[in-house]
Amino acid sequence: MKRLDPDKLFVEFRPCVTKTEPLLGRRYTLTHSDVTAELFLTIGWTYAYDKITPMRDEVLAEWRIDHGSPYLFVYVYVDGQYGSNQSTIRDTIFRRELPLALEAIRYGDQSLFKAYPELDLAPIFIRFDSINPRYNRYEYWGTPKDYQ
Repeated sequence: MKRLDPDKLFVEFRPCVTKTEPLLGRRYTLTHSDVTAELFLTIGWTYAYDKITPMRDEVLAEWRIDHGSPYLFVYVYVDGQYGSNQSTIRDTIFRRELPLALEAIRYGDQSLFKAYPELDLAPIFIRFDSINPRYNRYEYWGTPKDYQ
């Protein structure tokens, strides 16, 4: 994979979250700059709503538990600020860029994965949110190990 330029990834840990704790309740907000191609990963108890722009092109993720096993739940808002008018374009862009986003989360939170190596095998499920049934989906996207 290796599309990520680590020099263009900036990671911020919000209060009450360390490089290895907690797992449950740990939330990721990934934003970017179209101008500089920099990625900004914020890790905290809540999503970094202060980083979300009207474009709504962020990637949100959090660790959840199902039947005693962790999984990474990822959310993207396909319709964006203009509703479903641009859903086709936005869906294409999200699908093209999600591997980079997942690689940024995996790399940016690498201390957590070193502390809990079993997380590399946890499933990733992505929720594509849209009012258009064609783009409104819930999909399996492998494991974090696929994006290291």
